[in-house]
Amino acid sequence: MNSGMKKGMTRRSFLEKTAMVLGATVMPLSLSAQEAAGKWSDEDRKYKFRMIGHGHIDAMWFWSWLEGMAVVHSTFRSVLDRMNENPDMKFVGSSAQFYKWVSENDPAMLQEIRKRINEGRWDIVGGFWVEPDMNMPCGESLVRQGLYAQLAFRKLVGRTAKVGFNPDSFGHNGNIPQIYKKLGMENYVFFRPNPGEKDIPAEMFWWEGPDGSRVLTYHIQDNYAATGDVEGAIRAQIGRKGQPIDTFMTFYGVGDHGGGPTKENLRSIDKLRKEHGAPEIEYGTVTGYFSEMRAKKLDLPVLKDDLQHHAVGCYTANIPIKQGNRMSETALIFSERICETGRGNWGAKYMRKRYEELWNELSLYQFHDSLAGTCDEPTTLKAEKAFGRIIDEADTMAEMALQKLEWQVPTDDAQSHYIVVFNPNAWEVETTVVHQIGWTDPLPEYQVTDGSGRQLPFQLVQPNTVFFTRKGIEIMVKIPAMGYTQVRIAPGKTPPLLHTAHAEGNVMENEYYRFAVNSDGTIALTDKATDKPLFDGKACRAIVMNDRSDTWSHTVQKYEDVAGAFKEANIDVLESGPLVVKLRVRSRYGNSSLCIDWKMLAGKKEIYADVELDWHEHRKMLKFSFPVAVTGAKSVYEIPYAAIERATDGLENPGQRWVDVTGTADGGNTRGMTLINDAKYGYSVSGSDLQLSVARSSVYCHHYPADLDMELENAYRWLDQDVHSFKMMLLPHDGDWRDANVPRHSAEFMYRPRFCYQGIHGGKLPLHDSFMEIEAPNIDVAAVKQGEDGKSMIVRCVETLGKPVETSLRIAGSGGDVKWRGSFTPFEIKTLKVTGKTVKEVNLLEE
Repeated sequence: MNSGMKKGMTRRSFLEKTAMVLGATVMPLSLSAQEAAGKWSDEDRKYKFRMIGHGHIDAMWFWSWLEGMAVVHSTFRSVLDRMNENPDMKFVGSSAQFYKWVSENDPAMLQEIRKRINEGRWDIVGGFWVEPDMNMPCGESLVRQGLYAQLAFRKLVGRTAKVGFNPDSFGHNGNIPQIYKKLGMENYVFFRPNPGEKDIPAEMFWWEGPDGSRVLTYHIQDNYAATGDVEGAIRAQIGRKGQPIDTFMTFYGVGDHGGGPTKENLRSIDKLRKEHGAPEIEYGTVTGYFSEMRAKKLDLPVLKDDLQHHAVGCYTANIPIKQGNRMSETALIFSERICETGRGNWGAKYMRKRYEELWNELSLYQFHDSLAGTCDEPTTLKAEKAFGRIIDEADTMAEMALQKLEWQVPTDDAQSHYIVVFNPNAWEVETTVVHQIGWTDPLPEYQVTDGSGRQLPFQLVQPNTVFFTRKGIEIMVKIPAMGYTQVRIAPGKTPPLLHTAHAEGNVMENEYYRFAVNSDGTIALTDKATDKPLFDGKACRAIVMNDRSDTWSHTVQKYEDVAGAFKEANIDVLESGPLVVKLRVRSRYGNSSLCIDWKMLAGKKEIYADVELDWHEHRKMLKFSFPVAVTGAKSVYEIPYAAIERATDGLENPGQRWVDVTGTADGGNTRGMTLINDAKYGYSVSGSDLQLSVARSSVYCHHYPADLDMELENAYRWLDQDVHSFKMMLLPHDGDWRDANVPRHSAEFMYRPRFCYQGIHGGKLPLHDSFMEIEAPNIDVAAVKQGEDGKSMIVRCVETLGKPVETSLRIAGSGGDVKWRGSFTPFEIKTLKVTGKTVKEVNLLEE
């Protein structure tokens, strides 16, 4: 008996239950005598079917990608064998990673595949490195999925994909139409969300992104595979009436662990094609199908939204994978920015091939069953090592580039301490950096200056070591756009601060806010200008929910069953001012503990939190609740290279780095609160209560309808136990998220300045400089990389506030400044190719 089948459950009922979860229709195990006789009605004959051979392969799931590689080999071998037996059969295959594996291990097989591709029988689709999760990779990750995949397809099989193909991914962000179209794919195929999870207007529709881009989109209804006789799949399609099309794709072939089309599949198709009066049934390809449908110039509905909500637990499960993905993306993007900027300005190295390899490794682990956290434990452990390797290599390349810069910036006073601070954002940034210096007691009075001689606010803070000569210092510094400044710590008169902050007991405050911690560890925040609370009751309440769902949270769309909350807080003052104030709050629930270091800065409205969770609960979910003190709330989520407004109905939603809640405050003014974080993807907003999903504790790969036997609780392997840490930032603001320019705050939060210690030496570079600057505040220079031609610079710009704008960009180089001016539509992605003094707008394939 199947291990997931309940005692007394028939195989039929088990399959139906599983199909309900997966969103599939179980094809009849046997057909009636009338059906078997091939008696088709006149209504049936109105439909046409394109039979699509398919063999979905999960690169990793209950198995490692090494096993996935073996499955690719055996599946492709089987497909080629079936093609040799049946000259009409056609096949669709995605994922550049699979073809790269074939090229490395079986070049002869790749040549067989190329032959079938050239015959029009093997269809290359997808255009991505794998079939990834489509909500959690950042915008640049999705671009690299497509860029390197399309280049690999062109090299390995002589063509690129024209159809985006993600039938098994659990949800699809709303900016996919723009990203895919600019990667050369104007068509899209998906399966989930299932009926009841999203109101989708038709099986085929125009999907429109926030920038206005459209892709022709096909929604698979039953499944992306039929494992035996295909007649049940065809009849299920006929049973759905009222579609704007009469020609459909029917997918067949064993999937998940591969396999592809079977002999039984092909026998049943050939039988149906010969039946008198049957609908038109032909072997086809996905690319050919879209060409056929486009030629009909159909009147189709338009959908302007993202495609959610299926398996919403995937956005929180498996914390190390979620955090590893975000940190890897950030490290690679930062590293490319500084190395490519340095390549033309101070002789830094840009290792283009190695960056490509690291992006491809990250892309592999963004596969939907791994990034979702629904993979097994060995795969999780392997992913953690991969993320660590990616982050370390990217950081090392960035550090070497910064070190090469430091050697060329002169220092001249052996009594001073020097650092060079680099800002990776294309606008001036003011923030703090924390440095550890060696200074023997007694400490002299001293001052801190930047490269222009301007005196900087600073404060001695707790060092990260306990050693008598080591001192911690936190310095507020302005750093030029995509550039650097030298910071000098020298004996001299310490200047007074213009703004100050103070902490005592359970309270900290600056000139803007009064922040208080309650006895249960929750917080209160008061606007000092209005003396009004910014939260409606206790905020950052660490709520524990009962969560008995499986690892995916199949059939769940929101979490509401409150079991309790963290309480009994201990509060300590870590820093009391005048520049930096910090409170440590420790609380407990059950076997778990929570430590949050809250921090404010003089002169700044942002409120920072370093969170450390020691989690030991089972079948529970932890959420942080922030009930914003507004009415008529609207919620806006960051999605890959865009933002989207969603209903405040409490449904669990995927998001990128930030979510904002804005509404009407006391007095009728528009106010809001943004939550930014560096590691989480699950959120919900109910009314004005913004909730961050922090942790779940399910069992590895627990898939409903299989039940857990809690008598064996200690025998199961539970996800996300022990210590996890991440960072948050609260941004209260007047007006809405656009007025506060939340995307820019988010970028500064993630892409913080890096600094490098300086010895005493000469140098020819100035003490501060800027190498790239964008004029408009709603344009983010999201990526700076070497072009794939090995000669040019690629600068990727994104409009972030949904507002049209015209702007200018300045780029420094060894031959002098290059200037470009152009206009952006809302949320538009522009890729600029800079060669010498020439700037050319190209697509995401750099063409």
